[in-house]
Amino acid sequence: MVKNGGFLVSKIKQLGDRLFEKVLAEKGIDAFNGAQGRILYVLWQRDGVPIKTVSETCGLAITSLTTMLERMERQGLIRRETDSRDKRKTLLFLTEKAKELQTEYEAVSDQMSAMYYKDFTDDEIRRFEDYLRRIQANLEGKRKP
Repeated sequence: MVKNGGFLVSKIKQLGDRLFEKVLAEKGIDAFNGAQGRILYVLWQRDGVPIKTVSETCGLAITSLTTMLERMERQGLIRRETDSRDKRKTLLFLTEKAKELQTEYEAVSDQMSAMYYKDFTDDEIRRFEDYLRRIQANLEGKRKP
Protein backbone atom coordinates (compact mmCIF):
# COMPACT_ATOMS: atom_id res chain seq x y z
CA MET A 1 0.00 0.00 0.00
CA VAL A 2 1.38 3.41 -0.99
CA LYS A 3 1.22 5.91 1.87
CA ASN A 4 1.09 9.55 0.81
CA GLY A 5 -0.09 11.12 4.09
CA GLY A 6 3.08 13.08 4.77
CA PHE A 7 3.17 14.47 1.24
CA LEU A 8 -0.52 15.37 1.39
CA VAL A 9 -0.21 17.11 4.75
CA SER A 10 2.78 19.08 3.48
CA LYS A 11 0.93 20.06 0.30
CA ILE A 12 -2.20 21.06 2.25
CA LYS A 13 -0.12 23.23 4.57
CA GLN A 14 1.55 24.92 1.62
CA LEU A 15 -1.79 25.56 -0.10
CA GLY A 16 -3.40 26.67 3.16
CA ASP A 17 -0.61 29.17 3.85
CA ARG A 18 -0.98 30.66 0.37
CA LEU A 19 -4.76 30.87 0.67
CA PHE A 20 -4.51 32.46 4.12
CA GLU A 21 -2.22 35.18 2.74
CA LYS A 22 -4.61 35.68 -0.20
CA VAL A 23 -7.64 36.04 2.10
CA LEU A 24 -5.73 38.52 4.27
CA ALA A 25 -4.95 40.56 1.16
CA GLU A 26 -8.54 40.36 -0.12
CA LYS A 27 -9.79 41.67 3.23
CA GLY A 28 -7.18 44.43 3.21
CA ILE A 29 -5.53 43.13 6.37
CA ASP A 30 -1.88 44.11 6.37
CA ALA A 31 -1.26 44.45 10.11
CA PHE A 32 0.01 40.86 10.28
CA ASN A 33 0.84 37.95 8.01
CA GLY A 34 -0.20 34.32 8.36
CA ALA A 35 2.76 33.24 10.47
CA GLN A 36 2.32 36.22 12.77
CA GLY A 37 -1.37 35.37 12.99
CA ARG A 38 -0.48 31.99 14.52
CA ILE A 39 1.55 33.73 17.20
CA LEU A 40 -1.21 36.23 17.87
CA TYR A 41 -3.72 33.38 18.07
CA VAL A 42 -1.73 31.76 20.87
CA LEU A 43 -1.58 35.07 22.76
CA TRP A 44 -5.30 35.73 22.25
CA GLN A 45 -5.91 32.44 24.06
CA ARG A 46 -3.55 33.30 26.91
CA ASP A 47 -1.66 36.57 27.13
CA GLY A 48 1.63 36.94 28.98
CA VAL A 49 3.18 33.57 28.22
CA PRO A 50 6.88 32.66 27.92
CA ILE A 51 8.46 32.62 24.47
CA LYS A 52 9.09 28.89 24.90
CA THR A 53 5.34 28.25 25.25
CA VAL A 54 4.62 30.13 22.03
CA SER A 55 7.42 28.24 20.29
CA GLU A 56 6.04 24.86 21.35
CA THR A 57 2.42 25.75 20.60
CA CYS A 58 3.15 27.16 17.14
CA GLY A 59 5.75 24.54 16.28
CA LEU A 60 8.36 27.20 15.55
CA ALA A 61 12.02 27.03 16.52
CA ILE A 62 13.06 29.68 19.03
CA THR A 63 15.56 31.06 16.50
CA SER A 64 12.83 31.55 13.86
CA LEU A 65 10.44 32.92 16.44
CA THR A 66 12.92 35.49 17.74
CA THR A 67 13.14 37.24 14.37
CA MET A 68 9.37 37.21 13.97
CA LEU A 69 8.86 38.60 17.48
CA GLU A 70 11.31 41.44 16.83
CA ARG A 71 9.33 42.37 13.73
CA MET A 72 6.00 42.11 15.58
CA GLU A 73 7.36 44.32 18.36
CA ARG A 74 8.41 46.96 15.80
CA GLN A 75 4.92 46.74 14.28
CA GLY A 76 3.39 47.44 17.67
CA LEU A 77 1.66 44.04 17.98
CA ILE A 78 3.44 42.63 21.03
CA ARG A 79 5.64 43.69 23.90
CA ARG A 80 8.19 41.62 25.78
CA GLU A 81 8.72 41.74 29.52
CA THR A 82 11.11 39.90 31.79
CA ASP A 83 9.25 37.55 34.13
CA SER A 84 9.39 39.12 37.61
CA ARG A 85 9.49 35.65 39.21
CA ASP A 86 12.14 34.19 36.88
CA LYS A 87 14.49 36.71 35.28
CA ARG A 88 15.62 34.08 32.74
CA LYS A 89 12.17 34.07 31.09
CA THR A 90 10.74 36.61 28.71
CA LEU A 91 6.97 36.89 28.61
CA LEU A 92 4.99 38.00 25.56
CA PHE A 93 2.03 40.34 25.81
CA LEU A 94 -0.41 41.66 23.24
CA THR A 95 -0.68 45.38 22.65
CA GLU A 96 -4.06 47.09 22.36
CA LYS A 97 -3.49 47.21 18.60
CA ALA A 98 -3.14 43.42 18.48
CA LYS A 99 -6.17 42.88 20.71
CA GLU A 100 -8.25 44.92 18.27
CA LEU A 101 -7.21 42.64 15.38
CA GLN A 102 -8.67 39.47 16.90
CA THR A 103 -12.08 39.87 15.23
CA GLU A 104 -10.47 40.31 11.82
CA TYR A 105 -8.32 37.22 12.36
CA GLU A 106 -11.34 35.17 13.41
CA ALA A 107 -13.19 36.19 10.23
CA VAL A 108 -10.26 34.99 8.11
CA SER A 109 -10.00 31.81 10.16
CA ASP A 110 -13.73 31.12 9.69
CA GLN A 111 -13.37 31.63 5.94
CA MET A 112 -10.42 29.23 5.86
CA SER A 113 -12.35 26.61 7.85
CA ALA A 114 -15.22 26.88 5.38
CA MET A 115 -12.78 26.16 2.55
CA TYR A 116 -11.11 23.27 4.39
CA TYR A 117 -14.36 21.59 5.37
CA LYS A 118 -16.50 22.25 2.32
CA ASP A 119 -18.89 19.29 1.86
CA PHE A 120 -17.78 17.63 5.13
CA THR A 121 -20.36 16.50 7.67
CA ASP A 122 -19.88 17.40 11.33
CA ASP A 123 -19.04 13.76 12.05
CA GLU A 124 -16.41 13.71 9.27
CA ILE A 125 -14.85 16.89 10.66
CA ARG A 126 -14.71 15.43 14.18
CA ARG A 127 -13.14 12.17 12.97
CA PHE A 128 -10.68 13.98 10.71
CA GLU A 129 -9.52 16.26 13.53
CA ASP A 130 -9.19 13.22 15.82
CA TYR A 131 -6.88 11.64 13.22
CA LEU A 132 -4.86 14.84 12.95
CA ARG A 133 -4.41 14.98 16.74
CA ARG A 134 -3.20 11.37 16.68
CA ILE A 135 -0.68 12.17 13.94
CA GLN A 136 0.47 15.23 15.90
CA ALA A 137 0.95 13.10 19.02
CA ASN A 138 2.92 10.55 16.99
CA LEU A 139 5.20 13.23 15.60
CA GLU A 140 5.69 14.81 19.01
CA GLY A 141 6.67 11.40 20.38
CA LYS A 142 3.75 11.24 22.78
CA ARG A 143 2.55 7.88 21.46
CA LYS A 144 4.43 4.64 21.26
CA PRO A 145 4.80 3.15 17.76
